[in-house]
Amino acid sequence: MAVQRVLIDGQWTVSAGTSTFHAVNPRTTEPLPETYPVSPWSEVVQVLEAANRAAETVRSWSGDRFAAFLEKFADRIEARAADLVAIANLETALPVAPRLKDVELPRTTNQLRQAAKAARDGSWAMPTIDTASNIRSVLGPIGPVAVFGPNNFPFAFNGAAGGDFAAAVAAGNPVIAKGHSSHPGTTRLFAEEAQLAATETGMPNGFVQLIYRTSHDDGKRLAAHPLLGAIGYTGSRSAGVQLKEAADRVGKPIYLELSSINPVYLLPGAIRERAAAIVDQFATSCLMGTGQMCTSPGLIVVQAAPEVENFIKQATEKFAAAPVGTLLGAGVVSHLESGQKTVVASGATVLTGAATGGGAGFSCQNTLLRVSARQFLAAAEALQTEMFGNSSLIVVADSTDELVAVARSLEGNLTGCLYTATDGSDDALHDRIAPILRQKVGRLLNDKMPTGVAVVASMNHGGPFPATGHPGFTAVGIPGAVRRFGMLQCYDAVRPNRLPAALANKNPNGSLWRSIDGQMTQGDVIA
Repeated sequence: MAVQRVLIDGQWTVSAGTSTFHAVNPRTTEPLPETYPVSPWSEVVQVLEAANRAAETVRSWSGDRFAAFLEKFADRIEARAADLVAIANLETALPVAPRLKDVELPRTTNQLRQAAKAARDGSWAMPTIDTASNIRSVLGPIGPVAVFGPNNFPFAFNGAAGGDFAAAVAAGNPVIAKGHSSHPGTTRLFAEEAQLAATETGMPNGFVQLIYRTSHDDGKRLAAHPLLGAIGYTGSRSAGVQLKEAADRVGKPIYLELSSINPVYLLPGAIRERAAAIVDQFATSCLMGTGQMCTSPGLIVVQAAPEVENFIKQATEKFAAAPVGTLLGAGVVSHLESGQKTVVASGATVLTGAATGGGAGFSCQNTLLRVSARQFLAAAEALQTEMFGNSSLIVVADSTDELVAVARSLEGNLTGCLYTATDGSDDALHDRIAPILRQKVGRLLNDKMPTGVAVVASMNHGGPFPATGHPGFTAVGIPGAVRRFGMLQCYDAVRPNRLPAALANKNPNGSLWRSIDGQMTQGDVIA
């Protein structure tokens, strides 16, 4: 059977690779018929060289040019929505509706259009002008960006269409999309539409490229290559850390989303007040998408009490009775099973589940585990092993001091939450825990589960390691996500006709926010 082509330098090209792979239908566990290549290093170099040529071509282009591409791409995605949804469903077993068709695809096109708006406006680049010294600075494009997409969001985080892709383009950079082996066909369709949008909007060859897979060693060589500007990666902690080590050796910016168990504190008054409602919210959040969400609540912390025992009983029954969903692949099952074994070996007891099977295809029983806070504190690292899937651990503390100690022992996470009573009875305890938890998480929530990630400017989808590789950046939320792929460019006594438009005395579009002598303004520089 013919091997699918890679997209290099504006052309769909027969790969030079001799190794191939197939995606697998998670619901049937059978390989899908399409064959995809593993690109050799020589092909990766071709991609890098083409991306570098494209970067040189677009380096001085206005944000309008990139905005036009992003908007055209969003239009083309919507026109091909039925094909995209069908192939993503086949490759991931995620439901057509509402997940793929009604939630994730609209989120993807919304991200692209938000990025287009930011590119056109230009304020994301934080132009700064000091008239007394005649020194001016702005964030400019960093160069070709390699985007490694994850398995769990085939649209919204796709290497050829997702949030990192949109942010990199808005900053003026070509993108090298590295497809995920779980959904290569979905990524191929996105890349087809991206290339057509690029042609229709006058982008140079090599502005969008696609390779499906490389060897691990070649992935690390790519991360360290001098022609690459930056990397956006969402995936496993082990692979991400290896890429980061390679990038760090040469000072290459790499933005990672890796691992998060998203602790949720249920304080005593909240349990007394509305335990049944919280059980429903917890089960819905944890089992949504078969738990394959980066913000799934994988750790619940409570204080021992009779009503807490009832809460745990209700939650256990809810998990046991809920349908078992399909996981994304054999690797997800293996990692989930390994994580559960590590947690149990470190002292946790099984309340329900912790066995493979129970659903269609690749699956694992809905799993709830329990451990005391004393045990948790004695083996905190092992008991924070991520169980990516339909699984969670309940930590039961004997005292408020143990609740606080558990917070201090936590690793970095994307999110953290505290549920408190509406009558104020939990406020004092909240005020002890929240400042500690605040430093451990990128997004702090009150009285809601963490699985909703709003695509708004104020969102932080990031956090301290191991949630990400750097606590100062977000993968979701524009303009913040765009700034990851910019480099600070300073102009000292440069003649007016040689300055970027964003740093000219006259505001180039009237809407651009600039810092002029320490004041944020949309006005012009007054000579």
